[in-house]
Amino acid sequence: MMAEADPPAWGAERITEHSILGLASVAAWVTFTFDGEAVEAIAGEPLLAALLASGRRVLRTMPRFGDPRGGYCLVGRCADCMVVVDGIPSVRACMTAVAAGMVVRTQHGAADDRDLSEEPAE
Repeated sequence: MMAEADPPAWGAERITEHSILGLASVAAWVTFTFDGEAVEAIAGEPLLAALLASGRRVLRTMPRFGDPRGGYCLVGRCADCMVVVDGIPSVRACMTAVAAGMVVRTQHGAADDRDLSEEPAE
């Protein structure tokens, strides 16, 4: 069962009822932004889970050719889910809890001294 009325066409959705764990308790829904668009999430859930449930798969791009990257290991061991959170680059989305009002952006390229919260130059 899903919290949303219309499930995403690509098949990813939140598990709200589990055969062993039972019903998921939802403390509160919060809103944050991802690349300027509002995203609703469960407070405290992993940022990556909220982004996947909202249909977002690309979280960063590779430095040289801009290849898209998203969740890979989902346990904080790799660098594929790195995003910019509140202006701080290289934050692992799989290990970061959602909070109301977070400003999250796609990380373009490698993190360095630049402020990656800005859009990349074309």
